Amino acid sequence: MTPRVVVTGSTGFIGRQLCAQLAARGWRVDALVRTAQTAPPVVARELLWSHRDAPGQLPRALQGVDAVIHCAGLAHLLGADARQAQQRFHDVNVSLSERLALQAARAGVRRLVFLSSIKVNGESTDGRGPFLASDPPAPSDAYARSKAEAEQRLHEIGAEQGLEIVIIRPPLVYGPGVSANLLRLLAWVSKGVPLPLGAVCNQRSMIGLDNLCDLITRAVEHPAAAGEVFLAADDEDLSTPALVRLMAAGLGRPARLMPIPTGVVRVAAAVVGRRAEADRLLGSLRVDASQARSLLGWRPPVTTAAGIFEMASWYSTDRLAAVARC
Repeated sequence: MTPRVVVTGSTGFIGRQLCAQLAARGWRVDALVRTAQTAPPVVARELLWSHRDAPGQLPRALQGVDAVIHCAGLAHLLGADARQAQQRFHDVNVSLSERLALQAARAGVRRLVFLSSIKVNGESTDGRGPFLASDPPAPSDAYARSKAEAEQRLHEIGAEQGLEIVIIRPPLVYGPGVSANLLRLLAWVSKGVPLPLGAVCNQRSMIGLDNLCDLITRAVEHPAAAGEVFLAADDEDLSTPALVRLMAAGLGRPARLMPIPTGVVRVAAAVVGRRAEADRLLGSLRVDASQARSLLGWRPPVTTAAGIFEMASWYSTDRLAAVARC
């Protein structure tokens, strides 16, 4: 029989590509969505679902399902105070994940793959080696704490209910359809804006969209993935100037990098309220993804350079749609 997988977050940046990859590998893919007619076209059928659904609705939707991939979650929240943000992140990232796992277990689902975040490990590897899957969690904001709490609760449910739990923590994900800070950087490079990043000497791990979806698919299928936490990353770490140069080459533009001392850049960013963004551009965040390689035999199928070029090509050919996402 054709194996069946349910995907949450199927309409998002990662979910759409993931559904396409799963379908190409022979899975029957169903989507849990909040609004009708929003699922990717490869999805066999849409399963309307939210935290307000009647108690019996979700178990029926999960009957006969082999695996669930939980990509849905809340990553950004604007205009909320600290207490509101903490509660909202908990409601979506913890409570909803908990409910999904419990219902999946009761429906006889074998495995649940949870897309977490490298922010569970921390914000930076400045002054230390790369993050490891075995490192104790060190989340520093409400979002990261909610992901760490969700991981812990899922492991508990897995042990209690016999549900195989797999956790994947990706760093920055790039690829066609990207948004937020990476899209803004693409726009600046495309416009030829001089960037004060030429003196940056950092190293950051990232993962291409195709590579992350390949790892998620491997985690759904491989017997050795059960109960494990995997950090995800491409084979190559990049400095911020190297990233800008790859973007510029893909866009057919010059890389306009000014060698401004990083201390000056940090002060200027703080003055204009961009300290967090500057920290990501100037600091290091390295990830050791060797566990996925050793346990699952996984290697990223797309090189970092090829992935960045594909993203730049998408931006060049669909510029108006891309800019609208900024």
